[in-house]
Amino acid sequence: MTSSSLHGRTALVTGGASGIGRACVAALGAAGAKVHLVDADRDGAAAVAAETGALAHVADLTDPEAIAGLPADVDILVNNAGVQHVAPLHEFPPERFTALQQLMVTAPFLLMRRCLPAMYERGWGRLVHISSVHGLRASPHKAAYVAAKHGLEGLSKVAALEGAPHGVTSNCVDPGYVRTPLVEGQVADQARTRGIAEEQVLDEVFLGRTAVRRLIEPAEVADVVLWLCGERSGHLTGASIPLDGGWSAS
Repeated sequence: MTSSSLHGRTALVTGGASGIGRACVAALGAAGAKVHLVDADRDGAAAVAAETGALAHVADLTDPEAIAGLPADVDILVNNAGVQHVAPLHEFPPERFTALQQLMVTAPFLLMRRCLPAMYERGWGRLVHISSVHGLRASPHKAAYVAAKHGLEGLSKVAALEGAPHGVTSNCVDPGYVRTPLVEGQVADQARTRGIAEEQVLDEVFLGRTAVRRLIEPAEVADVVLWLCGERSGHLTGASIPLDGGWSAS
C-alpha cells in the first residue's frame, strides 16, 4: 500500500510500545514523520524509541492530568491504546468496565480535544482510531470492550463531521484478531481452560467466523493506518475499515 511522504508531519501514537501501536510507530517514522509514542510500559516505550527514533512518553491514559502533559501540536493522532477483560455481564467487575471506557473512549476524546486546535489552525490533520471488529459486532463476555469500541466508532464520526471544514479526517480501522501479545495471551489462556491445543483454539474459537483463517499481522494494520495518514486519503472520513478477514461480511 503506497502513501505520500510524511516528512514535516508530527504524529502521536498511543499504546506504542507493542503490537499494533509499535507497528504504527515504525511505519509512520519510516515514512518521514516525527513520532511521539505514549505507553504506560516505561521499558517497552524506551525500547521502541531506541529502535525507531521516536520520542517516548510514559503516561497512564486513564489519568486526565497525564494526558494534559502530552504534545498537542501534532498533525496525526493514532488512538490505539487498549486492554481487554473477559467475564459474563452479571459477573463483570464495575471498576474494570469503567477503566476500559476511560482508556478507550475518554482518553481518545481528551486527546482529540487537545490536538484538534493545532490541526484546525494548519488546515490539515489525520485522526485514526484503532477500533476492532467488535466496534461493529458483539461477542459474549466482552461487555466493556464492545461498549468502548462502539463508543469510539461514534466519537470518530462526530470528529469527521466537525473536522471536515478544517481539512481534518477521522476514521476507524477495525481489525479482527491480530498477532499481538494480548491475543497470544488469550489463546494460551483458552487452551489451558479448554484443555486443547493452541492451534485448535485459533481455528475453532478465534478464527471460526472469519473467511481468511489466520491472525492479522500488526504491520498489515499499520499499512492501512499509514495510507489514512497520507495525502491521498482526504476524501475518506467518518469511515470504519473492516480489516477482519471477512468476519463482518458473514
